[in-house]
Amino acid sequence: MSGRARVHLLDIRPLRGSRPFRDLWIGTTAAQLGGQVAGVAVLAQVWELTGSPVGTGAIGLATGVPMVVFGLLGGTLADTFDRRTVVRATTAGQLLSAVGLCAQALADNRSVLLLLALVALGTSCGALGAPARRTFPVRLLPGDQVAAGLALTNVSFQAAMLAGPALAGLVIAQWGFPAAYTVQGVATAVSMLAVIRLPAMRPDGATEAARGRRRPERGGWRIVLRRPTLWGSMATDLSATLLAMPIALFPLVNEDRFGGNPQTLGLFLSAIAVGGITAGLLSGTVTRWRRSGLVQLSAAVVWGLALACFGLAGPLWLALGCLAVAGAADTVSVVTRSALVQLETPDAYRGRVSSVEHVIGVAGPELGNFRGGLLASATSASFSLVLGGLSAVVAVAAVAVAAAPLRAYRTPAEEERAAVFSEAVPS
Repeated sequence: MSGRARVHLLDIRPLRGSRPFRDLWIGTTAAQLGGQVAGVAVLAQVWELTGSPVGTGAIGLATGVPMVVFGLLGGTLADTFDRRTVVRATTAGQLLSAVGLCAQALADNRSVLLLLALVALGTSCGALGAPARRTFPVRLLPGDQVAAGLALTNVSFQAAMLAGPALAGLVIAQWGFPAAYTVQGVATAVSMLAVIRLPAMRPDGATEAARGRRRPERGGWRIVLRRPTLWGSMATDLSATLLAMPIALFPLVNEDRFGGNPQTLGLFLSAIAVGGITAGLLSGTVTRWRRSGLVQLSAAVVWGLALACFGLAGPLWLALGCLAVAGAADTVSVVTRSALVQLETPDAYRGRVSSVEHVIGVAGPELGNFRGGLLASATSASFSLVLGGLSAVVAVAAVAVAAAPLRAYRTPAEEERAAVFSEAVPS
């Protein structure tokens, strides 16, 4: 393969050049796959216990609330203590939750409250560690490889989304719920071993924060609001997900246009993941572009247009194609945004800013699905999709106008990155 062709493929320099990042990637990949398997098992077990959509809907409550509450607290922890220590402790909590899920399944538990409590425990621990975990790539990789490292992580996530549910169905059918939760436990243990092998990563200014010389709970928001590159990047993501999230509308679209075939519904979800994986595997060019702000804005526009077209698509092949394009655009947007946020944030505030990004990333899609379903119930799925997609395009364009530094942003060279790291924190 020629050097020119390799440039366009997935950039694997982070895996070749950094053993700590390679360990982290392997552990994260295992944890993501185990999480997908456990997610399907929880959904199936709750349905078996309750037979009610209210019961399965409660899973969202057991995961969504801890993600928001403990995600923000995790940002403060990540900027006060050694981030490796934080992730070690929270991963141990996730392992405890996985063991508890396996034990309750072996004991033939009939209490849905106990099951949801264990789910909430694992989610809370994961949310506490998420901001610290998000800061790892930028500390382990050179500046010009951060986006490539995030692309590799995103590819593994998309692959887990594709393979995890299929693996879960096979395991549950053959060996039942205990085996599925065992898969999660083993995967979490692999993730734990990977984190143990990482070098210490104490944040800049951690000693001062621990002594109370600054107010860590406010610092993350202050940094975000003072930097158009940061608030513009997060506003772009929120505009795209809040106004154009399509997943809640998939069952209605499937019923109206494709006869309600459950296999077709599965294809909708798979199409997004296929688009994401494809974009990840061909991300070498994107991760080398320095105009990452413009790339994120463009990707968000493509996302909105693709979903508006999905709302109008008649043939199944066209509908799936639109979703694949949307999935690819989402991957590009996530990778560029994550790299920009990490590189633009002083290290002393990186955990708290990551927690803000985490909460927006969690709340935006959930609220977007609710908005889409509410509008569709009053109108139609097609109207909701088209209006949502076009509204997202308009909102992203408004962000682009208001946040000119985001449009002009270039990934800093290594010497510029060092200046950002040494930057004094705001008073």
